[in-house]
Amino acid sequence: MLKVNDYNSDILKDITFTLEENEDLIILGQNGAGKSTLAKVLANLIENNNVHLFNQNLEDLSDKQRCEYINYIPPKLSIFDEYITLREFFELACIDLIDNDKINRLINLLNLKKLENKFCKNFSSGEKQLLLLGSSIMHDAKITIFDELTANLDISRLKEVFEIFKSDFLQQKIVITHNLDLAYALKFKILYMKDGKIEFFGSNDEFFSDENLKKFYNGSISKINNHLVVNL
Repeated sequence: MLKVNDYNSDILKDITFTLEENEDLIILGQNGAGKSTLAKVLANLIENNNVHLFNQNLEDLSDKQRCEYINYIPPKLSIFDEYITLREFFELACIDLIDNDKINRLINLLNLKKLENKFCKNFSSGEKQLLLLGSSIMHDAKITIFDELTANLDISRLKEVFEIFKSDFLQQKIVITHNLDLAYALKFKILYMKDGKIEFFGSNDEFFSDENLKKFYNGSISKINNHLVVNL
């Protein structure tokens, strides 16, 4: 269980919510709403004592416990060694011993076999996003936070990521995205932010009601035949 109690800062205001164990979450909101800041608070990348994981204060956990409990995946891949290969990158994502069998299965799952021994610095932006997804599976934290993972992915790759999000490759997931089609299709719980505040926290069906789409998107989104359409 993840619980945030009355977190306040210059950016975030009165942040309080509880996510039950095995509940997945989508975080939505316009640019500058505070989504990424909230993610960093949840992962203790912004230090605080307002977040509890599995009835323990996140700040009180050891580094090893924290990384086993929660993992933050940033929007872009950063490589500290420009000559690191894909396989080496996945090896570094293992918390304990390197699991070569799991790495082999993961490379096949993500259809990255042709890149296995190539330098990550030369990958396309979409391929780098897949590396981040792969590292999260290798890490296998109890909760994984994805900050705009699906940016720069083509449609076929987005479908693959959707299938992984819906599978049991990962445990509990928190996904920050601007992709409303993805958010709607995943059927995860929704947290919507505006100006650093939580404006909505509830079920997927409730958020994507006609009333709330009009409220949060000013009539720019419609739901037609169970699909979301932008009103241009």
